[in-house]
Amino acid sequence: MGLGILCSGQGGQHAGMLDVLAGEPATQRIFDRAAAAGWDDPRRLVAGDPARLTRNRVAQPLLCLVQAAAWAALAPLLPPPLAVAGYSIGELTAYHVAGALALDPLLALASARAGAMDAAMARTGEAGAMLAVRGLDRPTLLSFGGEIAIANGPDRYVIGGTAGHVALLRDRLEAAGAAVTAIAVDIASHTSMMAPAVAPFHAALAAAPFTAPLCPVLAGIDGAPVFHPDRARASLASQLVRTVEWAACLDGLRERGCTLLLELGPGDALSRMAQSHLPGMPVRALADFRSLRGAAAWVERQST
Repeated sequence: MGLGILCSGQGGQHAGMLDVLAGEPATQRIFDRAAAAGWDDPRRLVAGDPARLTRNRVAQPLLCLVQAAAWAALAPLLPPPLAVAGYSIGELTAYHVAGALALDPLLALASARAGAMDAAMARTGEAGAMLAVRGLDRPTLLSFGGEIAIANGPDRYVIGGTAGHVALLRDRLEAAGAAVTAIAVDIASHTSMMAPAVAPFHAALAAAPFTAPLCPVLAGIDGAPVFHPDRARASLASQLVRTVEWAACLDGLRERGCTLLLELGPGDALSRMAQSHLPGMPVRALADFRSLRGAAAWVERQST
């Protein structure tokens, strides 16, 4: 059995996202520690205004914190992972799961990333938008004039741009027969609009105390395994303006010997994509279970 861990990106936040963590002392200690350090307490966030959960400055640290808390409780119950991959902001959490980045710098970097991206979007004078597109191949999609932010498969992509431009593209893509779904973000991640964010985020990464990961993290920009902190910093910074090649990351997990995958969540978007891209491989998300121990029991069953 070779376990791979998937760290989710933005879009799956919801009021019940902490339910699977309820009653776990290790997760509550992480939340208490973060709240004492001045970070938004996820327990209060999910009980408040749902709109706050989608705001970039809130969502990115929130996702990193929730996944770190889940991993704190899960790690003692699971075999060491062979590799970890993270989707967009999830790539930052992946380095925490792989032992390369402690909790405090993880949250500081998530906040720095969100702030730099918001500032870059503000420079355009418009809101950003992202759109999931299914049913067109890459050359055809590019011919419509949008920027591909994420490549999830041969006919599954995410495009990004200003809200006005994406709205125009949506009409044209639907007319061409594509299935499109709006994503709950207000920035154009992984596009040229994020260029002003690269330098400040790289500076934050350079100052952060990275160590070599205990298992490889697959770089979002190309799916290649990362073993060295300098390569981690370069990949995380360039990811802001480059297409996230998620399909390549899934292929990379299989190539590293992973025979089953578990998504930390919230949500199950990555596990559903992995099930489609890697048919026959057992894949689940924490969101599929009522407890972390249920997820750990599923992993154990795959080895028998």
